[in-house]
Amino acid sequence: MGREKPARGESTRREFVTYGSTAVGGGLLAGCSDVVSRNESEPAGETDDEYSVTISPVGTIEFEEVPSQVLTYNKHYVDMAVACGHGEAIKAMGDNFYTGYYEQLPGVEFDPSTRVTVSHDDKEIIYQVDPDLILLDPTWYRVYSQYYDFGEDDIEEITKNVAPYFGNRFSRAHTDTGIQDYEYYTAWELYAKVAQVFRETERLQALKRIRDELVAHVESNLPPEAERPTVGLVAMNDWGVFSPYKIDNEGFGVSHYRPLGVKDVFAESDRTYEEDGGVYDLEAMLELDPDVLIHNFGTGGFDERYQSMLELEDDPVGSKLSAVQKDRLYGGGDSMQGPIYNLFQIEMAAKQIYPEQFGEFPAYNDDGTYDISESEQLFSRKRVADIINGDI
Repeated sequence: MGREKPARGESTRREFVTYGSTAVGGGLLAGCSDVVSRNESEPAGETDDEYSVTISPVGTIEFEEVPSQVLTYNKHYVDMAVACGHGEAIKAMGDNFYTGYYEQLPGVEFDPSTRVTVSHDDKEIIYQVDPDLILLDPTWYRVYSQYYDFGEDDIEEITKNVAPYFGNRFSRAHTDTGIQDYEYYTAWELYAKVAQVFRETERLQALKRIRDELVAHVESNLPPEAERPTVGLVAMNDWGVFSPYKIDNEGFGVSHYRPLGVKDVFAESDRTYEEDGGVYDLEAMLELDPDVLIHNFGTGGFDERYQSMLELEDDPVGSKLSAVQKDRLYGGGDSMQGPIYNLFQIEMAAKQIYPEQFGEFPAYNDDGTYDISESEQLFSRKRVADIINGDI
């Protein structure tokens, strides 16, 4: 149940999480002109009690302690918390969280079923959970105001009575937010912001070194460009209707494909799902005829849209697609990815697109997990697990 608003003059913020000067004044959604540059990267020293972290578009948040009660909706923030060794801080989150990557990491455990399930605008749950911090970009409600009865007044109420917001959502695809000076972060720049919140910068840097080694290995073993297959990254929201995603998009949503030198079949397309909802029917897709079709958000093989795409082999037009005839239909990774997801999804994409160079990506088990022998793994699971568990 919601709680009563505090009386005038009563303290309404948690004592150890407060807003700095950039987060109030003109409203949370007013802009971010005071956001520090990326070079001003680290909070105060690890021995200091107080520290602050700045993120666009929210501004600067000041902390006296590391948050231990966190609410989020987006799964990439859950993954960031787990990567920082603070998965236990996540008390409420969105649904449909894939844990198959974690099950490959010895000693890393995270059970979504023990967390409260929350939607973007569930104010009652927010009050019930009573978090220290809300890992969510409040700009979401402005950009998608037609879908939510949740405006700036609600955000200010939650900030005053419960906890501040901290997040940057639209770096995923560099979506226009309508906010001047909205700053777009790369995946690992965004991860660094959350690592600062949990005071785990060193842990994240260790994971980043693994990522850099993985990328260097992949890039050095790519086939010549002329020998690379064409790839279509899609979502089939309706039967035989494909929403295309451009792999050269600058957002973090496709960051696991970017190191792979992919020949994107939609590179010259004037229709993109992220920008204008443009779609391709089967006939139009057959004209492009990619060698590989990857269904976005197909991780685990459970997604009904991905399962529906597999039925193309029974369609008179769909069965003519080269990707169908070559048995190269895949469930791809999740664009809402944190550091752990990113590592596994770079490996996944490399194996799906270039099996001759990196080994074939295996079929999913019935429970959505998959098995890659140690000799076929492109990075060390144990090393990643050790870092997450504190052995940096």
